[in-house]
Amino acid sequence: MAKLPTTLTVLTTETASWPAVRRLWEILCEEATAAAKNDSALVRPMNSAVLYHASFAHALAHRLALKLGNHDIDHEELLALIHRAFLSDEGLLIAAAADLEAVKDRDPSNAEILTPFLYFKGFLALQAHRVAHWLWVGDRSHLARHIQSRISEVFGIDIHPAAVMGKGIMLDHGSGLVIGETAVVEDDVSILQNVTLGGTGKETGDRHPKIRRGALIGAGANILGNIEIGIGAKIGAGSVVIAPVPAYTSVVGVPARPIGQRHTALPGVTMDQAMPEPDYMI
Repeated sequence: MAKLPTTLTVLTTETASWPAVRRLWEILCEEATAAAKNDSALVRPMNSAVLYHASFAHALAHRLALKLGNHDIDHEELLALIHRAFLSDEGLLIAAAADLEAVKDRDPSNAEILTPFLYFKGFLALQAHRVAHWLWVGDRSHLARHIQSRISEVFGIDIHPAAVMGKGIMLDHGSGLVIGETAVVEDDVSILQNVTLGGTGKETGDRHPKIRRGALIGAGANILGNIEIGIGAKIGAGSVVIAPVPAYTSVVGVPARPIGQRHTALPGVTMDQAMPEPDYMI
């Protein structure tokens, strides 16, 4: 088996001041090293994706550029652009680290950092969106649109570059997810596949949902309009939500209505998708 590089202890100035990012990078290198030692077929891909890089910033930039590069903007150009974004805004890396931890903690099919970093399109699409948003607020809207388009083409996830995303977010599976221009998704939210955070027509201005901290949005839910989904709210699978949802409240149905008693946990963190028995029947 080819000799593995010894990048585990390489910490550059771009991560040295961020303990959470530094520790995550150490874990990622440990897991990649173990994967390569366990299976010789993985030596080259682990080296290329993780172990040949000097930092989490460069490894993540390389991964995103590899996925999103095309004949318009190739891998090398995107790598330089994304890496520059990460070095310019430390919040991008801190959020990425929190997102990886969220996936590790909440997804019962995964108990490590390496797998979502390499393969989970929800995680990768979210990090690419963060770069697109950085470009958008920096008045580089056409380049932001290019990255948005590539995210949609490659991952099947469409997030407008202006949408504001917190940290510690899990986009589970991610397929078919649509998030509109003026949407806000706060910290510790979990969103399953085929969810739409959209508008209600041709209105302009602030027209998309605001998802508050710790909410859980079930598969296939549609949340429409400039409405607030409160802290710790739970949206049942397939629901159509067109009215605000109070904090710590479960809703389900078309149109969605509150059911059962108010809960006290953050379902976006616990991933408790069970719905209580309704207090009423229709």
